[in-house]
Amino acid sequence: MKQFGIILLVSLALFGCNSKSEQHKTAFFLPPATTYNYAEIDSVKLFYREAGDKNNPTIVLLHGYPSSSHSYRNLIPMLATHYHVIAPDHLGSGYSTHLDPKTTNYTFDLLAAYTEQLIDTLQIGHYVMYMQDFGAPVGYRMMMNNPKRTQALIVQNANAYLEGLTPKRQDFFRTAQTDTSQAKHDFLYHLTGEDAIINKQYLFDLDSTNINTQSPDAWTHDLAFLTSKKDREIQVQLFQDYNTNLIRYPKWQHMLRENQPKTLIAWGKKDLKFNHKGAEAYLKDLPNAELHLLDAGHFAAEEKTRDIAKLILEFLAKNNIE
Repeated sequence: MKQFGIILLVSLALFGCNSKSEQHKTAFFLPPATTYNYAEIDSVKLFYREAGDKNNPTIVLLHGYPSSSHSYRNLIPMLATHYHVIAPDHLGSGYSTHLDPKTTNYTFDLLAAYTEQLIDTLQIGHYVMYMQDFGAPVGYRMMMNNPKRTQALIVQNANAYLEGLTPKRQDFFRTAQTDTSQAKHDFLYHLTGEDAIINKQYLFDLDSTNINTQSPDAWTHDLAFLTSKKDREIQVQLFQDYNTNLIRYPKWQHMLRENQPKTLIAWGKKDLKFNHKGAEAYLKDLPNAELHLLDAGHFAAEEKTRDIAKLILEFLAKNNIE
């Protein structure tokens, strides 16, 4: 019965009503408020957005580059009607502490360790994990530690297969790690600048059909946290560490194959950096995964928020995660 209620809610909340009486009824489905919080871990403050009843299953939203939990500002209330939602800012991103990269070496191991400690601090046992971009190497590291803790996976333009990266893109990540020249460093640093964030990230894979679906709020917010050399160097170090993820892909794939987590793949098919072949590759190891290729780019949750919310709510209801 609850499954039917969730699907009914999705239809009403996401697609509207046909009459004034129906519109009046939807007032009972208004989403709970989002709160904005900090947790202190080892003298570091991690920021997270939270919404929904804590007695409901938890969905953890892991963000990508160059963003923060801000990228889920519209998705959170759509999910929080029936789920408890946590969206953290990675260490060094958004409102979380930005430790000095001169004294702290930023790696995905470090980000995952802090995120896992945050989940433990919040006393969350099991959870559904949503991953996008940088969120995947954070999430898969967490999952490798305890695969059964993850009740379900939601994969949105989150690579775990070389098929999702062109040879040129693979070479970019390899040389970011192996080429220690000043010229390479300067190139990576350039990618953290305003023009690159706007035009090589957010607008890179948009065209005339979807250019107006990308809110400038997204890159304006991101750039507010990339104003100093220190902040940009943090992201440079993560670029330099990214090839460790490609090296670990076989281990992640084995883990998926062995554990067969319930998986929803909602992938922006216009993504030129993490292309749709990376979405389809999951089916080799997860043949029962649900795959949807959306008419969107890399930041599909920004462009197709309602579509993704509908897919998530229906998927979790069908799989009795309620």
